[in-house]
Amino acid sequence: MKFAVFILINISLLIVSCTSRNTKLERGNLIPEKELIELLTDIHISDGLLTIPGINAEYSILDSITTYYHVIEKHGYTKEIMDQTMKYYFIKNPEKLNKIYDVVLGKLSEMESHAEKGSLIEQARLSNLWKEKDFYALPSENNNDSTEIDFTFSARGIYLLSFTTTVYPDDQSVNPRFTIYSVPPDSIKTGKKTYFKTVEYLKDGKPHSYSVPMIVDKTTLHFGGSLFDSNNMHEGIENHYIIENISITFSFLE
Repeated sequence: MKFAVFILINISLLIVSCTSRNTKLERGNLIPEKELIELLTDIHISDGLLTIPGINAEYSILDSITTYYHVIEKHGYTKEIMDQTMKYYFIKNPEKLNKIYDVVLGKLSEMESHAEKGSLIEQARLSNLWKEKDFYALPSENNNDSTEIDFTFSARGIYLLSFTTTVYPDDQSVNPRFTIYSVPPDSIKTGKKTYFKTVEYLKDGKPHSYSVPMIVDKTTLHFGGSLFDSNNMHEGIENHYIIENISITFSFLE
């Protein structure tokens, strides 16, 4: 944010330097503080946009000051009113100007935080290798939601399966848990299955998160099983659970 302060202060100094010394500094002719904050925020955003190659190339005919004046006019003010406003604060009330800049930088910081959060969410969505439903629940309208796992990975690395499970106290399953195993893809039905360590679900009606690292080291592997398994999986059993936030992320082996 130090760079943002530098940009904003230099804009202000430049505007002041372009203003006539004979301008009468009257508080009533200034841009209102709230609108000034919005204007200065947009000026900084415009300056940032001009650093993007595609935008810079398209608008290279405009210099930075011209761009700033366009922003000022977009807010319904003239260069002269902006000049007088900035000169007033620099000469008459610099402490107030510092507070205005603090608010501007706070807004920019909040925008940056939201943008980064949105970027991370989108990145996670794009990198999620789980292509099935990300939400399963029983009871449901058709009572046939399947939580079976059935996928094959060939790229060498670590595949992290993550999910959140909530099992309610009235669920009638015995020893509810997830079951995951790996098997060579050319012998899915007859090959030796290697089971992953499992954890029995708690029937407390609270969400619990689980992560299962699945390593593909030297050869392609098929992974099977179920996100909800028990010792009495048969008709007539009334289940009451939710499985959500399912994802599979990939990272290379070091």
